[in-house]
Amino acid sequence: MANQSSPSSIYCASFNQDNSGFAISSRDSFKIFDSTTGRLCYERAAGAFVIVEMLYSSDLLALVGAGEQASLSPRRLCLFNTTRGSPLKELNFLTSILAVRMNKKRLVVVLLEKTFVYDLNTLVMLDTIDTVPNPKGLCAFSPSLEGCFLAVPASTTKGAVLVYNVMDLQSHSEIDAHRSPLAAIALSSNGMYIATASEQGTLIRVHLVSESTKSYSFRRGTYPSTIYSLSFGPSTQLPEILIATSSSGSIHAFSLMLAINQRSKRSTSFLGSVLPDSVSDALDPAHHHVLQNAVSSGIRSYAVVRKTDKLEGTSSPSQVTSIRATVSLITYSGYFQEYTLSINNKNESSWTLEREFNLYPVINS
Repeated sequence: MANQSSPSSIYCASFNQDNSGFAISSRDSFKIFDSTTGRLCYERAAGAFVIVEMLYSSDLLALVGAGEQASLSPRRLCLFNTTRGSPLKELNFLTSILAVRMNKKRLVVVLLEKTFVYDLNTLVMLDTIDTVPNPKGLCAFSPSLEGCFLAVPASTTKGAVLVYNVMDLQSHSEIDAHRSPLAAIALSSNGMYIATASEQGTLIRVHLVSESTKSYSFRRGTYPSTIYSLSFGPSTQLPEILIATSSSGSIHAFSLMLAINQRSKRSTSFLGSVLPDSVSDALDPAHHHVLQNAVSSGIRSYAVVRKTDKLEGTSSPSQVTSIRATVSLITYSGYFQEYTLSINNKNESSWTLEREFNLYPVINS
């Protein structure tokens, strides 16, 4: 691990909807990178921004200023065209914008106690969602048009999450996930699964969105830790991998597909047949693969699973014997890292650092 103890000059870091690109903002500028090659694709020296949201690899960005310059108010959303190098439209709000999410048809703007849904093409406001106070702008968004959901906290005293159907413009469900308030939420790209972590940070829970039922619980650790990010691997069905980063400096990977296989085997056993589901659930193996000290303790980080490959067994074509995942990580101390995580059918894993580079020379250039 490189020395990552330098003070952060990164105001925001975000990946686009398919994790093919990422954006970094500093005090003086923002920059767009290609996740696969690390190539700098676009840069603009225009001041400090706290939100730089991409729409896949298109020329549309959603920008929110940090308020350090009079022209960059945190209450103003600018839709910016990178090809023209100019704003397309600006939207002003009464309070600071805390998060912005987009897909090809919808624009979602999260404020402290309200969330607005717009038609992205016409910028007509479609709905206003009243929420509990959400000072961190905590939210999750699935960009799929077939399963497009938004998730925001539903309580300030416990880990309840409101799931809202962004295309149908109606509340879908409310899930009681944790006893403590939420610290992190993630939706799978297809909108089928939601992962949550509380402020305790010891348990990661995964629910099936359509039925609002708990599918899995994974233990990150025994001692409390702040969860900085949660991210599912890409999939049209159940994602194979769920990734988490925390204040401990470790990257945590949970193998959902292998957990299913093991649960199926257990359910056919005598023990599985006599135990109720709730007790049987608690006996699930952790399926937890940790990369210790990937980042210095306390340094905020953001990880995504960019790609997963399933390797089938030779004895049975339908038997998956191993999973290989490409994990990309941005640290707020200014580093980009890419790892290959390999997990075999015995649930044994290995992490390989494929590349690492310092973003500071690029940010400060």
